[in-house]
Amino acid sequence: MPTYAYEALNAAGKSQKGTIEAKSADDAIQRIKGQGFFPTSVREQKVKGGGATGDAKAKAKVKKKKRGGFSIAFGRVNLKRMTLFTRQLSTLQDAGLPLLRSIQVLEQQQKPGRLKNILAGVAEDVESGASLSDAMAKHPAAFDRLYCKMVAAGEIGGVLDVILQRLADFMEKNERLKRRIKGALIYPSVVVTIAVLIVTGIMYFVIPKFQEIFNDFDVQLPGLTLWLIDTSRWVAGQASESQTVPGAVWIVLSPFFIFIFYKLIRKTGFGKAATDTVFSKVPVIGNLIRKTAIARFTRTLGTLISAGVPILEAITITRDTSGNYVYEKALTKVHDSIREGETFATPLREAKVCDSLVVNMIDVGEETGDLDVMLMKIADNYDEEVDVAVQGMLSLLEPLMVVVLGGIVGTIVLALFLPLVSMIESVSGG
Repeated sequence: MPTYAYEALNAAGKSQKGTIEAKSADDAIQRIKGQGFFPTSVREQKVKGGGATGDAKAKAKVKKKKRGGFSIAFGRVNLKRMTLFTRQLSTLQDAGLPLLRSIQVLEQQQKPGRLKNILAGVAEDVESGASLSDAMAKHPAAFDRLYCKMVAAGEIGGVLDVILQRLADFMEKNERLKRRIKGALIYPSVVVTIAVLIVTGIMYFVIPKFQEIFNDFDVQLPGLTLWLIDTSRWVAGQASESQTVPGAVWIVLSPFFIFIFYKLIRKTGFGKAATDTVFSKVPVIGNLIRKTAIARFTRTLGTLISAGVPILEAITITRDTSGNYVYEKALTKVHDSIREGETFATPLREAKVCDSLVVNMIDVGEETGDLDVMLMKIADNYDEEVDVAVQGMLSLLEPLMVVVLGGIVGTIVLALFLPLVSMIESVSGG
């Protein structure tokens, strides 16, 4: 009868290792569970003398195939793929499949890329005796700190399948929130981009033709028209002999330069603090940013606490993953307050970064011992408010874009027709 080496958690959550004889891997799992343990890894031991039983040979084939299919990939793993992997791993764990086998199965299902490579590394580490959370922590491109801490809590509590299910729900809701905001910005971004390209084309191709007409009639041009012609010459690269790059090139490239500059500024502590503080005070946009940040940090903190992560560590992780300096600062004060034996709500109220309703609900959650439940309710409520805020922003942007674009077009038309009026008057008078 084959012998299986296993790793399991006992009732106290401590790791146990040992061997057991069984007819198959499934039989071994059932026997381990019958001893009161929760198996996290079960693998068949190799037979002495270099041979291997059927399952061991199959595993060796899997390894060989895995190494042969290795591919080079860069960047972070797509959140949608991570969510699907997390939910599938939860399902396999709930079905009682050994952890190592679950990871290998999911690794084989992946298309060549970053996630497949990472899962291969995680499987090797788990097979070597490392815990799942420690193995995942080596790959921050896929598993961030929040993910690893929740997995660790699930391993200790023996409820890994439940924690993975909660984690998948959390990731789905976060992704849904991001999609709402990005989807709302697509329309105004496309309109502004097309408008800028059209105006640049008018400046580059149309205005010079009018300038030739004005020169032929030797008309005294008004100041607005002269400014328009000078702008057109700059766009076409004819403003002066020293101009080497047409202005049209700068107009096209400026969004990329602004994006890169913004990213570089955000890399510094001062830049991140300055941009987050300024954006939070901008009308309409600041309100949307605030609601999004509250929904994100309350959902993150609520998920961590419900998973069994200690409150101080949960707040630290939430602070580090909030992505907003204003709320990082507020959560630091909350962390210090709780560490000194005080409440969660008081420093949050003093920071004035959340509505009184949020603070009061957190206060009630502390008193009743249902802080995680209250945080999740706040997150769900603010998800809906973000939808309302996005719709409100769009309702404001649409007429604003019409006014701005109408003003630009009206200015161009006025600048071109003022000299034409003078030309007509001079011809009529002649």
